[in-house]
Amino acid sequence: MTLHVFREGEGVPLVLLHGFPLDHRMWLAVAAGLPGDHPVLAMDLPGTPGHADDLPEPSIEASADAVATAMAEAGIGRAVVAGMSMGGYVALALTERHPDLVAALALVDTKSTADAPEARANRLRIADEAERDDTVAPVRPMSGTLVGATTRATRPAVGAQIAEWIEDQVPAGIAWSQRAMAARPDRGDVLARFTGPVTVVVGDEDELTPPAGAEQLAALAHARLVVVPHAGHMAATEQPDDVAAALADLVQRAESHRG
Repeated sequence: MTLHVFREGEGVPLVLLHGFPLDHRMWLAVAAGLPGDHPVLAMDLPGTPGHADDLPEPSIEASADAVATAMAEAGIGRAVVAGMSMGGYVALALTERHPDLVAALALVDTKSTADAPEARANRLRIADEAERDDTVAPVRPMSGTLVGATTRATRPAVGAQIAEWIEDQVPAGIAWSQRAMAARPDRGDVLARFTGPVTVVVGDEDELTPPAGAEQLAALAHARLVVVPHAGHMAATEQPDDVAAALADLVQRAESHRG
């Protein structure tokens, strides 16, 4: 897997894990707005373009292990890990499987619970369709549903950018990621046991992982909760400065916690 270096620097690195059906580019605006001089990197997870061949059995655990390997290859022994949506699932699996790597945790528009049966069935349906027809068509509508009502009404260019990113994805990778997410377990206990600093970020218009769920997620870890105004599920793209500020605060807390 590929770790993209957004910024070199000193101090604890920040590793960013993207959502579905996207890649590291969803974090570009956040990275540009981050203050400080700590290193900032973003991972392209299994299933993204260039990383959709010779994949293992679909699982979030496989993605977490890929992150751990990429961090080791980059010489990163410990980092603040921020995951958005699917990336949050991977971040929690990384925390469970490679706890020494995670200094602090940011969960952005995501959840710790497993899919309900109907959601799992829908993921598998989309996976089968994308694979059978060799197309990204089943996930094209997500460019509209991922953003909030304010963004849809006032900033159509944001949805258009997300649509371009979706169009760049690989049907086989879409299928793999959907099956991986469908198989994931509940990891609320992992979050509850984690002793490092935690921040939960959610768009106030997020319909996929709503603020009420984010409040419950934050309560599991006594985390700092940041509700981003005028943003949906893609708060990191819709309101990147707010998300950057939340992540910068978490990095500072991680440095203090370590010290």
